[in-house]
Amino acid sequence: MRANFAMSAAERPTKVRFVVLALVTIGTMINYLDRTLLSVAAPSVTKELGIDAAVMGLIFSAFSWTYAAAQIPGGIFLDKFGARLTYALSVGFWSFFTFLQGFAGGLTSLLLFRLGLGVAEAPCYPANSRIMNMWFPQQERARATGVYSVGQYFGLAFLSPALFWIAATFGWRALFLLVGVIGMVFGGVWYLAYRDPGASKSVNSAELAHIEAGGGFANKLSSQSFDWRNIGRLLGHRQILGASIGQFASNSTLVFFLTWFPTYLATERHMAWLKVGFFAVLPFIAASVGVALGGVISDTLLKKTGSANIARKLPVVGGLLLASTIVAANFVDTNLIVIAIMSVAFFGQGMCNLGWTLITDVAPRNFTGLTAGVFNLCANLAGIVTPLVIGLIVAKTGSFVWALAFIATLALLGALSYVFVIGDVKRVEMAD
Repeated sequence: MRANFAMSAAERPTKVRFVVLALVTIGTMINYLDRTLLSVAAPSVTKELGIDAAVMGLIFSAFSWTYAAAQIPGGIFLDKFGARLTYALSVGFWSFFTFLQGFAGGLTSLLLFRLGLGVAEAPCYPANSRIMNMWFPQQERARATGVYSVGQYFGLAFLSPALFWIAATFGWRALFLLVGVIGMVFGGVWYLAYRDPGASKSVNSAELAHIEAGGGFANKLSSQSFDWRNIGRLLGHRQILGASIGQFASNSTLVFFLTWFPTYLATERHMAWLKVGFFAVLPFIAASVGVALGGVISDTLLKKTGSANIARKLPVVGGLLLASTIVAANFVDTNLIVIAIMSVAFFGQGMCNLGWTLITDVAPRNFTGLTAGVFNLCANLAGIVTPLVIGLIVAKTGSFVWALAFIATLALLGALSYVFVIGDVKRVEMAD
């Protein structure tokens, strides 16, 4: 590890952090592919395994139960063992559970494999947050977060035609086998290629100085022994509590698009399934643009104003307000306008991914993994609550009208949390 990060006049900074960003982006893409493959395979799975729609809904939700429950243990593991080992194990095991789904013979095995997938994926986003904290200075962090986060939308937005072709040509099991193998190989590549900044042999002192000058932790982050009281202490800080509420609100919009959106188009808008397949892609493309643009806007605002409050909070508040416009779909009849409204709403949700940059900026230095785990737990409670609430609303009313109103209301509450709860965007100081 380098003892001196001083930049010499003749030394130009290396760009190793961008190689790390490429690795994180690929990992995030595989992460979301693995969790959404079942939605592509669902028609064939239900037919072959004799599973009805209600049971398939249970299987879908099983991922979120274990994914949310494992956030804090995943954060503890991350703080203790670091990003290199944690990410490699996480990718390897979640890809293994994806691979196993290709051999599922019935409800029990498929359900168990989905539960395992949720546990294994839990450390991924906390690890991403820790890596951004170490490798990127604050003025580059939002853009870097936006780049890797595009991966979570990229699979559904651009790879869906290829996934459907594979399922139609080789069968649904081939999807899980292929993506599972790719993920396990990537887990090995990650372990061989990734190092923290202070341990990397590729990064030079000039790049390390650049990272540290901007508030990055180029030295290895120290870890603390776990204490349940630290969770309450973290949530006792308004920055972490407010950001967690805001992320729950924005994730509710994301969950709607990942679960109920195709059904909404088919039943509420009476679109043929061929049209559903085409139109459903457009909001995901819009969300991808929103993620990337949100990071660019935030880092630009930070450079121009020097204010983390403006740079981190303004784009998210704007995104949540855009997400709330989803309710306008209740008042139009033209399908193209509905898709346009949905695309605007999902674009706004994409901008809200900047919440991960904010939590990286405010996390206590020695509790980055636990902070990210608490944050992601709150955010992913939306994966449990939102599908159930929407299902109850639709079952009771026979319509999505109040369901869209529910999503819009949560988005507005999230915006209020950013405005009134978070306070100053500054690193929380918390004694060990």
